[in-house]
Amino acid sequence: MSVDHYENFPVGSALLPRRMRRGVHAIYHFARHADDVADEGERSDAERLAELDRLEAELDRIAVGDAPQTPLMRRLADAIAEHRLPLQPFRDLLSAFRQDVEKKRYADFAELVDYCRRSANPVGRLMLALYGESDARSLAQSDGICTALQLINFLQDVAVDWGKGRVYLPQDALARYRVAESQIAAGDCGGLWRPMMLEQIEKARKMLQAGAPLGRVVKGRFGLELRLIILGGERILQKLHASGGDVFRQRPVLGWRDWLYMFWRALRAK
Repeated sequence: MSVDHYENFPVGSALLPRRMRRGVHAIYHFARHADDVADEGERSDAERLAELDRLEAELDRIAVGDAPQTPLMRRLADAIAEHRLPLQPFRDLLSAFRQDVEKKRYADFAELVDYCRRSANPVGRLMLALYGESDARSLAQSDGICTALQLINFLQDVAVDWGKGRVYLPQDALARYRVAESQIAAGDCGGLWRPMMLEQIEKARKMLQAGAPLGRVVKGRFGLELRLIILGGERILQKLHASGGDVFRQRPVLGWRDWLYMFWRALRAK
């Protein structure tokens, strides 16, 4: 799952087994803080990168058994020690956040997927590590779910990201459908905007579908939460498709009716 905008999906909710919650919260707070360093406030790019470097240095301290210097990272160190979490996913997240500072456009879908590999997939892998799941198939399915959720977030937030100077729609897709960035600036869904967005929606749907079987493999309360996350992604994709990708006038979000339907589906699928 992506660390960026959890409004659509439950994260560390009461559904999770108690033994996982403190670890989930420590991971989330690290990821949320690092994401905010890259995105929020009035810092210069140099200041953002310097702060991300300081977080990397804290990971280095954890790696050699030294105490981190900040409460945030001390809590994370406790979670890492308690659950024997790997450090590489945290380093991958920092790599993605540095990229957010430095890279504003993506040439093609492959570049986007590589970004998702570091910005989203590490969170799913850490959740599986907390659960005690580490087989190759589960990790691959988790990656599919997390990449799909990140892509869905990109599609939801075309206008939001434009305000930050970023475009996460592949540049080759924009060129192929003759969609200019001026259309994004104007909130214009004319021309070939609809087929371009429907193509991106379908790519995200296929990735989510490929990972969805993991929701039946993982048991108990964590499995229920995972199925809710998958169903949330499906509902957002349905709303995106129904609007023809018009995210300017009707950015898709989940309402209470969606949540009732998702809980019903998640409980039936166990």
